Amino acid sequence: MSLERVKAYLKQFGAENRILEFPVSSATVELAAQALGCEPCRIAKTLSFAVKEKTILIVIAGDCKIDNGKYKAYFHTKAKMLTAEEVIERTGHAIGGVCPFGVPENVAIYLDESLKRFKSVYPACGSSNSAIEVTPEELKNYTPTSTWIDVCKQMV
Repeated sequence: MSLERVKAYLKQFGAENRILEFPVSSATVELAAQALGCEPCRIAKTLSFAVKEKTILIVIAGDCKIDNGKYKAYFHTKAKMLTAEEVIERTGHAIGGVCPFGVPENVAIYLDESLKRFKSVYPACGSSNSAIEVTPEELKNYTPTSTWIDVCKQMV
């Protein structure tokens, strides 16, 4: 189970007991914000892409979307999101629970600058009814191979 893998992964940071599990779905930004009682912008959504043969995850603020121009300038290719089947196969997480924790080592993780404007954010934890509250600094520490990038824009 993906949630159990995330708990095991976060244990190395002493954060496994901070995972919140809900009796309702938190599979979308809106549902997660309702379950947590916070603003949708503080949900740290994790998007899955293919860059050539490589799998990448980009964690962005809930009120943002990928800016295609910035994405292409950074990755030198057009944004190509993974299908639901590819997401499970390549990350080990299903859509609605995709997160940057407990993913295969060959998956590159990027954190968008849009997250830095918040004191804390809520990424999922491998299931469609879980999350963890982390500061942007903790998110970076819990994903030590990640890189901060700027490839998003706020949705209007």
